Amino acid sequence: QVQLVESGGGLVQPGGSLRLSCQASGIRISIYAMGWYRQAPGKQRELVAGIERDGRAVYADFVKGRFTISGDNVKKLVYLQMNSLKPEDTAVYYCTAGRPPSSWGQGTQVTVSS
Repeated sequence: QVQLVESGGGLVQPGGSLRLSCQASGIRISIYAMGWYRQAPGKQRELVAGIERDGRAVYADFVKGRFTISGDNVKKLVYLQMNSLKPEDTAVYYCTAGRPPSSWGQGTQVTVSS
């Protein structure tokens, strides 16, 4: 059974940084496309960043240059380093496995506000 557990969300001021973590169990993340999605109030979920099965990282245009996705296959952890955060980055962030996602975590709230 696949389980994805996110952590690291919180309240941060504009321009600040956060690092989200996703602990996976029940899968080998090295053979899955892993990703981070987000959903802001009143909006649809959208892809933020992903690691493809060939190890290539992909990013949504709105986070390029600010966010970095990485993974630790041994520890089954996927990270999302978020820098230069903006109020419009406020959302619930979800860790996913598969492309399109077949498994979702419960989400972690990120709030960017002064």
